[in-house]
Amino acid sequence: MIEALFKYEFMQNAITAAILSSIVCGVIGVIIVEKKLIMMSGGIAHTSYGGVGMGFLFGFEPIIGAFIFSIAAALGIGFINKNGSGRTDVMIGLMWSLGMALGILFIALMPGYPPDLSTYLFGNILSVTKVDLYMMFGLTVIVTLVITVFYNNWKAYLFDSEFAHILGMPTALLEYILLILVAMTVVVLIRVVGIILVLALLTAPAATASIYTTNFKRRIIYSIILGIVFCLFGLGLSYELNIASGAAIVLLSVACYLFTYVIHFIRTKHVVKKVMKQSC
Repeated sequence: MIEALFKYEFMQNAITAAILSSIVCGVIGVIIVEKKLIMMSGGIAHTSYGGVGMGFLFGFEPIIGAFIFSIAAALGIGFINKNGSGRTDVMIGLMWSLGMALGILFIALMPGYPPDLSTYLFGNILSVTKVDLYMMFGLTVIVTLVITVFYNNWKAYLFDSEFAHILGMPTALLEYILLILVAMTVVVLIRVVGIILVLALLTAPAATASIYTTNFKRRIIYSIILGIVFCLFGLGLSYELNIASGAAIVLLSVACYLFTYVIHFIRTKHVVKKVMKQSC
């Protein structure tokens, strides 16, 4: 594995992509887990499939199409969430299905043999190119800068959005910005784990980090570190065992979260029993 890292360019690209995706997941994942926006993120991710199909049909980079559809879905879901009288779940379900259906339709309208879409659906970190890395780097920088510059606003928004609104913070704008950042994160992750599996990598490191600490800054740091570990070990497994990289990364991420959750549950239950015995 180490020899391949230094010998092959595609492995170097994969390592870089793993680090970039882990950073953006660590930054955004903590917020969407805390604000319970996981299904919104899933809707944005699956809607992007329509953009992938549109890119293939009209002959431009499918990732650009995914970016356009993701941003449109984020703005649409954000608008319904603010003005739709509790119909956000309906909007998410419809856009989720619409994006997938449009992707299938666009591919069906293509002349000749249909392209292989498995990379976009399930990811293939070993196929990441220099162009992909430039785009991932740019989006990661944007996401990280927005969170860093407005760090205190995000802390207040996570703690109590209504109280933050009373203090005069633009909470509505923060929600729109957050959804747009989620859309950017989805685009970064498509080449790593794919549209179908993006939710797992977006939430598993952040959810695991939340078990260890409640501090916002530490949760982000832990989530980034865990994401890097999951991606690198998953990449190593996929390379050595010749299995799909996206699936290996996600399986490792979910398994680690479940293991950590079970250990935490057992320890918490043991502490509660001990306190109850002492009180009696």
